[in-house]
Amino acid sequence: MPSGWAELFGEPAPMRLASADDGTGGHSGGPGLGGGGNEDLAHSGGPWTRAAVAAGELGISMDGALGKMAGAHEGIASGTAGFASTNALAIVRTSWEKRLTAVRDECRALRPQLMGVAKDIGEVDEQYRVSFSQLAVRQEPKP
Repeated sequence: MPSGWAELFGEPAPMRLASADDGTGGHSGGPGLGGGGNEDLAHSGGPWTRAAVAAGELGISMDGALGKMAGAHEGIASGTAGFASTNALAIVRTSWEKRLTAVRDECRALRPQLMGVAKDIGEVDEQYRVSFSQLAVRQEPKP
């Protein structure tokens, strides 16, 4: 880690494989693999999907905020014509509209990308789950 990063961001969290022995004699496992609760790198139905949903919700929220802001400013220019604060308010409103629109657009663009990652990781998780379950069946001791 570059110097100064620990000061800004703190120490990085330790990382363990979800299937690694957790010190209790078993493995921590992933979906369908059994085991305990140390699922540091388990992905299925997890953070990528939640991030995609959050991005979608944030985009919708920005639409609502833009609508509320437009409604709140209706008639201000005609009712306060000639006041210096009217121009300042218009400048601030325009600035915030640009920011909120940029956030909305970025969230809309990010959502499908995050969903794609979630789908890809879910497919990889499923392939590993099937591979491990086939391996376990082949290695079971015969009575």
